[in-house]
Amino acid sequence: MTNADQIFTPASLDDIFPPSITDAFFEALFGDAEEGAYDIRLRFEGQRPQELHFAFHLLQRHGMCLACNLTYGLPQVFTRHPLLGVGKLAQTLAERIDAGMASWSLGSTREMSRSLHVIPFTIKVA
Repeated sequence: MTNADQIFTPASLDDIFPPSITDAFFEALFGDAEEGAYDIRLRFEGQRPQELHFAFHLLQRHGMCLACNLTYGLPQVFTRHPLLGVGKLAQTLAERIDAGMASWSLGSTREMSRSLHVIPFTIKVA
C-alpha cells in the first residue's frame, strides 16, 4: 500500500474536506452557522494493511461549550447527512492511494479533551 502519510497531510485533507463544510453543516441543521459549537476537520490517523484510519476532529469554537453539546450521536448523523457525503468521501480518499473502497465505518465519539472530540472513520480498501 502507498505511504498514506505523505498523501493525507492536513492541507490535502482540508482541500478534500474543506473547513467551510462546518458552516454549511450547521446552517443545514440549525439555520444559522453561528449556532455551531465546533469546527469539523478531517485528519489522517494511520494505515494498516487494507485499511485507512481517519478521524473527524470536532474542535471547540471560541466562547462555545463542546462538552455541553450532543456530540455522541454524531456518528449516526454524519453517516446519513448528504452534505457531508461520508460514503463519497471514503471513495475519494481510497482513490487517492489508487485503491478501491470496499467499505467504511464511523466509530463512537471519543472525548480527547474538553475542547476536542473525535469520531473515528475507517475505510477498508480493496
